[in-house]
Amino acid sequence: MEEDDETTRVIPPWATLEYAHMRILAGENSEVHFTHLSQSSRDALNASFTEEDSLASASCFQEGVMDRINALGLSVSDVCLLDPKADQELAPPDGDGRFKWFLFGGILGDDPPRDRTAELRVLGFPGRRLGPIQMTTDTALGVTKIVVEDKVPLDKIPYVDYPTITFNKQESVEMPFRYIATGSEPRLPPGMRELLHEDLNKSFDF
Repeated sequence: MEEDDETTRVIPPWATLEYAHMRILAGENSEVHFTHLSQSSRDALNASFTEEDSLASASCFQEGVMDRINALGLSVSDVCLLDPKADQELAPPDGDGRFKWFLFGGILGDDPPRDRTAELRVLGFPGRRLGPIQMTTDTALGVTKIVVEDKVPLDKIPYVDYPTITFNKQESVEMPFRYIATGSEPRLPPGMRELLHEDLNKSFDF
């Protein structure tokens, strides 16, 4: 489940790519619910999603997280909030059935972090943190799945922190986040590298 930013009426392209990547990382037989979306964001996100058996199913809602939890017949204790301020780190035993859903609050990936999770924290969800370094939304979901389904502890997952994405000898951009590593490269959403290069070129368009 994912909280939209109330002030954001149109989902930016980078977020759309990250949300699509969440479906890839979650994989088949999983569900991803995006909640508290404006109508325009809900419609745009729905239109961007494709139906493929290998992807997690995706549902978009204007209603808030608590409305969705009630509709699913869940209690607050059934939902784990991924919270950078939680007392406990996420661990493999958290995937033993004690939690039915994992909640990622706010649009993640701010630099510096703006603690968008605060409004969810006060609702009483049990919380877990994913380590000390800020992750993108899709990375946070991917790491959560690796821990709770693949039973790999947080400190055993290969990461790359603050990677530099190089396009050519003259152009590169440093990403201020932690990513899951594939070899020595960050696991980016499909299309993200091209979008970053496009945005970099725009910044030099006088």
